[in-house]
Amino acid sequence: MPLIDAHCHLADSKLCAEAGLLLERAALAGIRGVIAVGAIGTIETDRVTVDLAEQYPNVFAAIGVHPHDAKDCDQRRLDELRELARSKKVVAIGETGLDFYYLHSPAEAQESSLRAQLALAAELNLPIVIHCRNAEERLAAIVAETGIPRAGGQIHCFTGDALAAERFLALGFYISFSGIVTFKNSASLREAARVVPESRILIETDSPYLAPEPNRGKRNEPAFVTLTLAALARVRDVDQDRLSEAVFENTKRLFRLERR
Repeated sequence: MPLIDAHCHLADSKLCAEAGLLLERAALAGIRGVIAVGAIGTIETDRVTVDLAEQYPNVFAAIGVHPHDAKDCDQRRLDELRELARSKKVVAIGETGLDFYYLHSPAEAQESSLRAQLALAAELNLPIVIHCRNAEERLAAIVAETGIPRAGGQIHCFTGDALAAERFLALGFYISFSGIVTFKNSASLREAARVVPESRILIETDSPYLAPEPNRGKRNEPAFVTLTLAALARVRDVDQDRLSEAVFENTKRLFRLERR
């Protein structure tokens, strides 16, 4: 069952020192690659993420400014991202987006950062990786106004309901599911997982966060993406091998991995 972990934070301090070992375990589980996402904290996280991608053949990088840090998304940061994106291993901009649950950065700063990164992704012809929490309607409105980058985009770690999923699908996004879909209190998320077409579904770990059952509460890692695959196959009542193949092709298509 080939898979690609469509979103993990390999540069996180909980994972980085063991990156090689974690990737070996992932390969033994059938994971053919990972999309390593920087974005959290300073530009140094993006630099480490790109370094990891250039060190390991099956690691690819997404770089950006997380909505938590949107207040720091100035022209200098955008220029640094543009320079980093010259690496052939950079496959996306993000994660950007809106998080109105924590509001670590003011809503206005988050919206400005989101618009700037949508424009950067369009300029570089790269897909956009979107984080959204408690902000589905506003995020959809902004993207409807600006347009999704020509290269497409991913709603990562989707946590909305079926209506939100359909709204993002209509805008052209792929919908990515994490270990949250395995949690007992995620009935509305599982309902959303049933409405996403097979051609637009992705699976991720968001490592080191959100480990799926039965590992909930532990450190997450790319190998655990297989547990989310199994849960989604049950929710959608489809053959696990078939879903794996579809998700694998979707991830390669969105991030244009065959060109790398």
